[in-house]
Amino acid sequence: MFAPSQLEVRRFFCATYRKLRDKQPLIPMEAIAAEWIEQHPEYHAELGDEEAALATVYTVEDGRTNPFLHLSMHLSIAEQLAIDQPRGIRQAVELLAAKRNSLHEAHHEVMDSLGEMIWASQRSGLPPDGHAYLDSVRQKATR
Repeated sequence: MFAPSQLEVRRFFCATYRKLRDKQPLIPMEAIAAEWIEQHPEYHAELGDEEAALATVYTVEDGRTNPFLHLSMHLSIAEQLAIDQPRGIRQAVELLAAKRNSLHEAHHEVMDSLGEMIWASQRSGLPPDGHAYLDSVRQKATR
């Protein structure tokens, strides 16, 4: 499993933004990231200053969203949809996107479920519960 460090993730998004801005060719993963970067212009200044991006610490107390975590979650969800893992996530997110009339808004709701699953796993010491995650997304899509 590929497990990049925090600095590698930040460098990846900053480099992708630079290539996008400079209209340079993108590799497939960068192309997916670029789609989400374009939908988040509020992060462009942070992505445009790699030195500051590598040094910044994001805490809950700051009240700021960590753009690298946020964009990473978009990528994770996009990958889950591409391979339908956990099985049924694609259908659940498609239903949620149709209900919200926006794939982007659906992703943001799925992020809440994904974050809850990760938090529960870290707290319990057990593997992430894909079934609970899928159920959470399905509930959002059907209420």
